[in-house]
Amino acid sequence: MDISVLGPCRVVQSGVSVVPTAVKPRKVLALLALYPDQVVSVASLVEELWGESPPRSVQTTLQTYVLQLRNLIAASLGDRPPADLPNGAKSVLVTESGGYLLDTQGGMVDVSEFDRLSGAGHRALEAGDFVGASSAFRKALELWRGPALVDVQCGPLLEIEATRLEESRLGILNQRIEVDLTLGRHHELVGELSGLAAQHPMHEGIQAQLMLALYRSGRRGNALEVYQRLRGVLSRELGLDPSPDLQRLQCAVLDSSVEQELTRIAPETSFSGSGGPLRALRGSH
Repeated sequence: MDISVLGPCRVVQSGVSVVPTAVKPRKVLALLALYPDQVVSVASLVEELWGESPPRSVQTTLQTYVLQLRNLIAASLGDRPPADLPNGAKSVLVTESGGYLLDTQGGMVDVSEFDRLSGAGHRALEAGDFVGASSAFRKALELWRGPALVDVQCGPLLEIEATRLEESRLGILNQRIEVDLTLGRHHELVGELSGLAAQHPMHEGIQAQLMLALYRSGRRGNALEVYQRLRGVLSRELGLDPSPDLQRLQCAVLDSSVEQELTRIAPETSFSGSGGPLRALRGSH
């Protein structure tokens, strides 16, 4: 069984999709798919489906949804299930004490692959292999086909998991951009960062990365415009000024001392591995 949740929910058994069209059975499958080869408790499934107001027939209704999923799995297996699945669909969607388990039979799970590639990127970064780190982070991000579980009507538990996954994606994206900036790929990054800055107008880390990429591309005026735009958004929306770190970065751009400051603070790796341009500039000016 292959599972993909980094985008639309895809669960494929024997080459056939087993994702139901009905809302609640799809939510059951999505929650099981987020914890492959692990028992998901009945209590968790009930909370996801009905929150604090489950129906009186909750057990029967949940069992009906499980049966619908097993029927889809059975259809994918055909008339002769594999020898390693002696109970057919019940060997794939397994009833356990207190819950259910989705057996992947060693299939591909995109979240596991994302975690594996992210870990490889971090190990490469720790070893000073920036090219390898960039490649691993890029491959991890390529697994994403849109927002996590974008075609599932998420309840409380799925919403938490989708948010967690998105935060992980943004974290790896930030790491990849940091590494690419260290590798001198600032010209290539300006377009990508401009789009990200528009999507996340109050994300100071992204705005700082864009400022640095523009500065290194010989566009100091544009870098300062990014700061002024961020300042306006923060003031209008939150009544705040940019953080002291952003203000220090602006000062460094104004007097063209960004590279000197970065070199002085972290000469071995510029700012990569030290938390980004803002942390590298911390304490300066």
